[in-house]
Amino acid sequence: MHYSIGEVSDITGIAASTLRYYDREGMFPAMERSSGGIRVFSETELATLKVIACLKSSGMPIKDIKEFLDWCQEGDPSIGKRREMFHRRLTEVESQIAELERTRNMLRYKCWYYDTASEAGTEDAVRDLPDDAIPEDLRDYRI
Repeated sequence: MHYSIGEVSDITGIAASTLRYYDREGMFPAMERSSGGIRVFSETELATLKVIACLKSSGMPIKDIKEFLDWCQEGDPSIGKRREMFHRRLTEVESQIAELERTRNMLRYKCWYYDTASEAGTEDAVRDLPDDAIPEDLRDYRI
């Protein structure tokens, strides 16, 4: 199946200007063009966009994503580099998730704290509670 840039933009939610930028940067080396020079996206480019979106979401800079896509063009000789890159990304994302879990738990504690204070009408009811009066899963986040 083939898609216009507008269709790809609608499907992916990526702005047409961004798709043009990716093309100019060489991220779609096999992309065809119509006789009038219009970009014609295929399933290959859509699959590439999924990988780009994943890597961007993981915090990888575009220049590094471009390098990865260049490695893909090299074929089998770059398998080791690509494998290592994905392992590094996974480690980085797992670290980000752990940090977000800590943040979420602190927010959960603060929600509990202010919910309890609000119900009592005063922070004094919560401020000096003994640890065993705080929900067990939130105790580590008491300040």
